[in-house]
Amino acid sequence: MLGLVSVLLTGGIGLLQLDTQWLAVKEAAIPGLIGLAVAISAYTRNPLVRVILFSPALMDVERIKQALDERGNLAIFEVRLKTTTWMLAGSFFFSAVMNYILATWIVTSPSGTTAFNEELGRLTLLSYPMIALPSMLIMAAALYYLVRTIHTLAGLKLTDALKH
Repeated sequence: MLGLVSVLLTGGIGLLQLDTQWLAVKEAAIPGLIGLAVAISAYTRNPLVRVILFSPALMDVERIKQALDERGNLAIFEVRLKTTTWMLAGSFFFSAVMNYILATWIVTSPSGTTAFNEELGRLTLLSYPMIALPSMLIMAAALYYLVRTIHTLAGLKLTDALKH
């Protein structure tokens, strides 16, 4: 859904020949809003990290909670889940900042022109190594942190913690 909105906004910026600054704002806004939603969720009963990483679809949540409870580490685990949530939000905030910087650096031609379209293509090409890859590494670090936390606090190996 967000991808479709993003494409429509980019097309609208080009068709309406808006200032390229709006493209940079749009590029930063979507991951920024996702990051904000993830960060806000850290203060709710169900942080988004529970939906994305610590999910019953991926992990044997009941077994992990039981092992944490037996060791008296449930409260510590909740604090670490909040840290993981902030790491996940950080990956989206990184993406937002880098999207803005990259868009303002690369897309300088007036919108609606052939040069503008070529620069959009260059932006897309460079966004993978400069934004997507580092963001994925940050998310992988968050997952590693969560798995290491489960191992340390619950005493379970990854194969024991995963849903079978």
